Amino acid sequence: MADSEMSNMQACIDACAECLRACQACVAGDVRDGNTSCIPINLDCADICAATLKALSRGSPHHGDFCALCAHVCRACAAECAKHASMHQHCAECQAACERCALECDKHARERHI
Repeated sequence: MADSEMSNMQACIDACAECLRACQACVAGDVRDGNTSCIPINLDCADICAATLKALSRGSPHHGDFCALCAHVCRACAAECAKHASMHQHCAECQAACERCALECDKHARERHI
């Protein structure tokens, strides 16, 4: 992958890294707060963000496939965290990070491997 192609992906790489961090922080906050409803989707979202981050970083020809799934899971996570965002700061931060990640991943989801 050329340097220019990789630089075009940097915003998505950064968004995946931030979303991964936010999902992990949300899980920790949920455990402390006794709010278990976000935990399953937070864990799924963290896993797909980590996998997508790796695929993007190595310039995988399948990065668009990862991005498509990541955007989908990020939206589901954002929707769940939105239900608790007014009560828990970590949910509000996770919702925002998931929404940003979904938007960035959408830009690359069309670059699907055939």
